[in-house]
Amino acid sequence: MIITTIETIPGMRVKEHCGIVSGSTVRAKNMFLDFGAGLKNTIGGELKSYTHLLSEAREEAVKRMIEQARKLRANAIVNVRFATSSITAGAAEVYAYGTAVEVEKAEG
Repeated sequence: MIITTIETIPGMRVKEHCGIVSGSTVRAKNMFLDFGAGLKNTIGGELKSYTHLLSEAREEAVKRMIEQARKLRANAIVNVRFATSSITAGAAEVYAYGTAVEVEKAEG
């Protein structure tokens, strides 16, 4: 599966538009992450545990988006975007979406 944030894939042409696809996951913090984040917030620096948590969430959202695209018989997803939103105190949703297409090598 080819996944890109641009509208086209160089050297390929869109044979068929399959539809909009998306994937999401909601992740919650835990008290250990909160404790470490509180310390980092005081002294400064990257909150690596949260960075890791959001990275895992993005991977899961993309995986679910790909599953949806495969059901539509697409072999690529173009114009992929991500959104993150707070669901409730301590929980956030990561949402990935794009356009599922069937592509083939461009002639010429």
